[in-house]
Amino acid sequence: MSAPARLIAPDPRALFALFPPADDASAFEIVPGHAVPPAYHELLVHKRHMTVTQEAHHGDRVDVRILDRRQNGDYYARKILLALHGSGKIVQFGIARIDLHYCRRAVREEILAGQTPLGRILINHKVLRRIEPQAYHRVRPGPAMMNWFHLKEPRITYGRIGIIFCDEKPAIEVLEIVAPE
Repeated sequence: MSAPARLIAPDPRALFALFPPADDASAFEIVPGHAVPPAYHELLVHKRHMTVTQEAHHGDRVDVRILDRRQNGDYYARKILLALHGSGKIVQFGIARIDLHYCRRAVREEILAGQTPLGRILINHKVLRRIEPQAYHRVRPGPAMMNWFHLKEPRITYGRIGIIFCDEKPAIEVLEIVAPE
């Protein structure tokens, strides 16, 4: 995995490319926040952690399922699913690329352990964080994503890409795609 050239307006294709062969890569179309339909708007058009947002929306905690991970020095990336704790239903797909040198030792260790959603780790460790959505996307799921979301045919859904600043440093690039409503 190569280090990101910059942490400004991350590209979904670049994040998918971290995990070849990327058969889960989808068709993306950038849409303005005001054009995200209501069912998805409350889930995506905000500056909160998706962990907290998904838990509030579904009334249940979410668990992380790591599909793949890569590390090269201080750069760590993981491809994940968020699943409802009670039912196991998949509610979100995501990719995060993290510059670990911006993370305190305990935060870094918990991230690398892979047992807790990223948002929950940052909240629990009281990391000063700011989430800056960079773009919203209309997404047509690819074959792997259809399988994760238990779709028989592609159904349009929505996602966002953004940067999480930890202690005012651009530490995390994140792609978040919610399950179709």
